[in-house]
Amino acid sequence: LSLEKLRRAARQLRKDHDAGDSQALARLAQHPPRRDATALRHADYLHVIAQEQNFASWTALKLAVETHGLDRAGKLQHLKVALAHGNNRGVAALLADTADLAKGVFGLEVALYDRQAVEAALQADPGLATRRLGPKTALAHLAFSRYHKARPDLHQDMMAIADVLLDHGADVNDTVEQDGASLSMLYGAIGHADNMPLGQWLLDKGANPNDGESLYHATELGHHDGLRMLLKAGADPEGTNALLRALDFNDHAAVRMLLNAGAQVGEFNDTWVGGERPWVIPALHQAARRMCDAEMIELLLCAGADPSAQYQGVSAYSYARVFGNTAMAQAIALRADPPALSEVEMLLASAAEEAAVPDGALAGVDLPQAYADLLRLIVHLPGNQQQIQNLVALGVAFDAPDAEGLTPTQIAGWEGVPDKLAYFLSLGPDLTHVNGYGGTLVSTILHGAQNCPQRSERDHVACLRLALEAGCALPENAASFVEDENLAAFIEDWRTSLHG
Repeated sequence: LSLEKLRRAARQLRKDHDAGDSQALARLAQHPPRRDATALRHADYLHVIAQEQNFASWTALKLAVETHGLDRAGKLQHLKVALAHGNNRGVAALLADTADLAKGVFGLEVALYDRQAVEAALQADPGLATRRLGPKTALAHLAFSRYHKARPDLHQDMMAIADVLLDHGADVNDTVEQDGASLSMLYGAIGHADNMPLGQWLLDKGANPNDGESLYHATELGHHDGLRMLLKAGADPEGTNALLRALDFNDHAAVRMLLNAGAQVGEFNDTWVGGERPWVIPALHQAARRMCDAEMIELLLCAGADPSAQYQGVSAYSYARVFGNTAMAQAIALRADPPALSEVEMLLASAAEEAAVPDGALAGVDLPQAYADLLRLIVHLPGNQQQIQNLVALGVAFDAPDAEGLTPTQIAGWEGVPDKLAYFLSLGPDLTHVNGYGGTLVSTILHGAQNCPQRSERDHVACLRLALEAGCALPENAASFVEDENLAAFIEDWRTSLHG
């Protein structure tokens, strides 16, 4: 097999199918594409070719062909990358091609739940349980592995490996250094891998629930299992920003759980800016900018949130008006006379209310610190396209990076909102901009497709298409970091359209 031969076969199949060839029609009937036959693309014919070769998808077949001639070290590197990024599709393809690929590589054997191999290795060298294998210990390879999502049948083996590592001296409070942060085993299991059984095991064995990360990230999982088990184990919400993160998702249940556990609705760390003391943000301001609903606002007010509290010199009422959170503005106004808005705030509030705004009225104006990243903060919110366009019409800088170097354009891509991204692209942003994480627009979209909490509801394929059509380059190894089959198929389709 060669990729070029397979691609030529797909192109020929497409020509035959378009011509109504009976054999081509039969092949597509036997191996149906993933979309309506009237809108097929090259990727769909590749999918048929892959199935005819007994592969579930073109991506799986492509990886098998690409790695067939590689030496074992090259294949191992593919496997490490796939495991690190939770690309279980890539892991499965590599192991199908070379079943014993991880043999003798203890960290990979742990991450793949190869119980027999792990026990044999520990018998020969007990120190493997505590030795660092690259940047991680064996327990970290286990805790950060997302392989459990692909192989739930290996649950007992996974838990047996955890026990045997502990028996040989592994530390449940071990950490991994990443991007200047110390990440715990508990964070790896709960916050990173969404592995609740292993998270509970770590807690039962003495893992510290107050690790500064796990409680915060437990609010992002789309369920409350991790949050519930951490709070039961004594996790303290103070200093974690978990309540603020729960407000990001307007998650009433999570907020109630955190309030019952002692979370405060006063001041919280927001972000460090230039190494100075961080600004602190009250819960009401956070709820305002995340467009939390009336039920959430009432919940916070009943918990003692102070409507008169200030954030960077701005009241909660003013903040709500500028962001367009009518429910909060009304709730505060019912309790006391609201403060007057400044001239700038009146203009920003008019934009949120979709009223007519004077062109260029804020051009060259330095917005108050509280509103400096206004565009970037509202990109992901639904139904506010007109507000965004009004702000740009006022003269608010549409391409300004925030403290992390992220621009509104990049955030639109990460969030997977093509309508917003298309608008920002039409304004001519700097497509060469690299954010503080080293990401371009394309790599930010690919990262969002894998990590955005709302990724299942968003359209990262459409965003990637827009970015590439605007002239952004597609990284050669882009597909290596992609778990989503539709996105991987689009990448292959795009490459084919470029190279024929």
